[in-house]
Order: sequence, then structure tokens, then C-alpha cells
Amino acid sequence: MTVASSGIAGDVVRWQRSHGRHLLPWQNTRDPYRVWLSEIMLQQTQVSVVLGYYDRFLARFPHVQALAAAPLDEVLALWSGLGYYSRARNLHRCAQDVAALHGGSFPSTSEGLRRLPGIGRSTAAAIAAFCFGERTAILDGNVKRVLTRVLAFDADLASSASEKALWDRANALVPDTSDEMPAYTQGLMDLGATVCLARNPNCLLCPLQASCRGLVQGDPERFPVKTRKLKRSSQSLWLLQAQATDGAIWLEKRPTPGVWAGLYCLPVFDSREALAQSLPESARDDARDESAFVHVLTHKDLHLHPVQARVHRKALRRQEGGWFTPQQWPALGLPAPVRRLLGG
Repeated sequence: MTVASSGIAGDVVRWQRSHGRHLLPWQNTRDPYRVWLSEIMLQQTQVSVVLGYYDRFLARFPHVQALAAAPLDEVLALWSGLGYYSRARNLHRCAQDVAALHGGSFPSTSEGLRRLPGIGRSTAAAIAAFCFGERTAILDGNVKRVLTRVLAFDADLASSASEKALWDRANALVPDTSDEMPAYTQGLMDLGATVCLARNPNCLLCPLQASCRGLVQGDPERFPVKTRKLKRSSQSLWLLQAQATDGAIWLEKRPTPGVWAGLYCLPVFDSREALAQSLPESARDDARDESAFVHVLTHKDLHLHPVQARVHRKALRRQEGGWFTPQQWPALGLPAPVRRLLGG
């Protein structure tokens, strides 16, 4: 390891111990279950959003065996509103594999962790570094930003070869001793989240300013470089809010793959006409269009058009789905906009 690399690692460790975040509920633990749960929840999701979900999950599923034994619908219900629902499905599958194939204990190496469902290279490295002191680098979005700026790494990360090169550089920077790995790993995360921001980074507060080649070049915000960007799209959908006389709502489980895959949802249609045709004739004239609204996904805007209709239970004939009472549907995994529509 070079002197410069050692200096960067030492600066990060010292800064984290004095100025980093220490009060988050998944910190100060080497329990792989808790670290894994937080890492999955934090993928593309802000800390402030995750906090409540994390506490509720631990209260209901205090250990991996409890999560593995739970029905998927219950897991999805607790996840409802957190988004990226494939994470919840993989979370459940991973818990089942840990319970069935590993005796309820997570593998202790990043290589072993990567064989589990839903655990990629960076997540595996984070668990291994925090819980087992493995000397391995993480490379989530925040850490990529910190390291590409410090190194003035200007290769295009849209290229897999460039991504691999950054991994190699990141691994060369890890501390010499395993006992510093938790502080170093957390420190890089903290720097990316609180100091080395995507816009207007607080370079004067950064412990790496003396080592930061991006700052020396005068434009740290141009890093990281990634040319390939997913284009945003939009889609209009009509949601049928069919309600029986006893207040029950008709819900259907969404197909996989697709939007809201595996969740219970109001019936979805591509047009107002298709929605009307699904209703019995007695309910079509009285169906009421509610205010449309936009639900924003990562790379798509959904223009949602709710339509309310009073329908007798036996009059609505659809192949998939069922009636759920106001006492039943809150416990289901529902997309966030549907839960809001229903008042949950």
C-alpha cells in the first residue's frame, strides 16, 4: 500500500470517529442481520425515510429466522411506501436462504454473501467490513462520488471496464488493519452523505481536501463521469376503486415483472374505456372520476386516474383478485399511491 493511500484511509478513519454519524440505529453493531437490513433499505432511499421502516421491521422480525418464516404478503405490507419492491422480495428470499442453507447465520465473507439473493458486490462488502472486519472496498453511489473526486478518476463509469478499474483503486485504499474497516467504510459513506455532496460540496469541511485531486483541478463537481443516463418516460393508468355495499374494496395482485409487481392493487387499465368495460352495466353510469395525480418512479412518471364505482360483490366478475374489508386491506402489501387513495 502506498503512503498516499495509507494517508487517505487514516484521514477518513480519524474524521469518522470524531465527526461522522454515530447515532443511526444500525450503527454500533456487528449483527449481520441488522446491517444487511439497513443496507438493503438504504439503496436509493434517504436515511430519513428508512428510519421508521427499519424500526418497524425489527419490531416485527427481530431476527432472520422470523423474517424467513413470515408470508411474503406480510413483508410487502411492511415495505409498502418504501418503493423498489424487488428489494423486499429479494429480502424475503435471502432470509429464507440464510435460514435454510446457512443455519440462520450469514456468511462471514463478501464472496459468500454475494451468493445470496439481492446482495450485490457493494452490499456484500459493507456487511463483511462492518461485521467481520474484512478488508474490502464498498462502492455505492456516495462512495463513488467521494473516491472519483479524490482520485480525479475521470473514466466513464458507464463502461464496465472503468467501473472495474475504480473497484481496483478503491480496494487499494482500504486500511492495513481489519479493526479500522468499520470506521473507514462508515466514514466514506458519511462523507458522501454529509460533506462531498453532488452539488455544492463542502470542501472546506472535508478531511480529504489536501489529498483531493478533483479539488486541485478546480472542479470536483465534474466527477464522477457517467455518460449513459436512463431516459424518463411517462404512462397514464386508470385505477378502478370498486367498493361493495359493506365497504369492501376489490384488489388484485399485480403480475411479475412490471410496475408494483407482486403487490395488491386496484385494477389497472390503460384507458378509461377499458375500465368502463370491466364494470357491470348497472355500475357504469354512476362511476365517478376522481382527481388525477402524478406518482413519480425512478425513471417514469405515472399519471394516475382513479375512478370510484359502487358494485355489488357478485356483480364484479374478474379472474384474479378478491374483496377485502377495511379491516383486511391495511395489512396487505399495497403501492403507496393506492394506500393513500384508500385512506391508509
